Amino acid sequence: MERVETEVVEKSEISNLERQEEAGEENLNINNLPEGCISDILSLTTPADACRSSLVSALFKSAANSDALWEKFLPADYQQIISRAFSSVSSDPSFASPVNTYSKKELYHRLCVNPILIDGGLKSFQLEKCSGKKYTPVYWRWLGFPGSRFVEVAQLIYVWWLEIRGKVETRLLSPKTLYGAYLVLKLTNNAYGFNVPVKARVEVVGIAGGGSIVCSEERRLYLDPRNGKPSELIEEDQFFAQVRGDGWMEVEVGHFYNEGEDLAGEVRMAVLETERGVVKSGLVVQGIELRPKVDLNNANP
Repeated sequence: MERVETEVVEKSEISNLERQEEAGEENLNINNLPEGCISDILSLTTPADACRSSLVSALFKSAANSDALWEKFLPADYQQIISRAFSSVSSDPSFASPVNTYSKKELYHRLCVNPILIDGGLKSFQLEKCSGKKYTPVYWRWLGFPGSRFVEVAQLIYVWWLEIRGKVETRLLSPKTLYGAYLVLKLTNNAYGFNVPVKARVEVVGIAGGGSIVCSEERRLYLDPRNGKPSELIEEDQFFAQVRGDGWMEVEVGHFYNEGEDLAGEVRMAVLETERGVVKSGLVVQGIELRPKVDLNNANP
């Protein structure tokens, strides 16, 4: 009988120990932690890790989407930076509603995929998606291109607001001549965002711009020839890129009349699309070419 009683006692002690161990494991279950504590833990990882953690459980998903977590992933001065936006972020097409109505996670995502212009449009602000670190996006790159007269041309990588500007002194041009300014370009096979018109203008500033210079009115340019219209439907201020003999395309930005070489002045040319907020990529620009439009004897400004 003593042996049986001993075995019963030993089994009872083992069962109690197992229950204690199970209770301890239950108390140590991370899902029993408060959501705020899990949020603090996730803030020590990366935005990418935090997103992956939402698959663990409903509690983790809630913590991974919380404002408390994404506030820590955003730069400490993000509100100050947004307040310096060139155009109000709330009116930016990338934000469908005012900024203060977005969750911190949504705001983080938009600042990663849609850079904003700040400080009068002279700087850009964006976040690196995986780490949340600030960086300045590269919009253009310079590279060699077959058939170009220059060693390098400018290729557009990614931009919302397109701005191409050029200038030249009038004294470098022939006097008593009507000039046309032509944007020389190509589109890569994967180019997109040019199904909307861009604005273009030419103006002469300085002494030479004092009434004796005739410049064209602002016009709309279509850089993708696939958007061409039948000639009878083209409006007066619409101009379409055309393929020329050297394989490049060109479209007339505008024209001006150069009165004389003794008049100091500067011709300024601009191609702009800063209103529609359409993402653009794949434009290759060789330059803006100035050449006489007609024979000097037939010039009629």
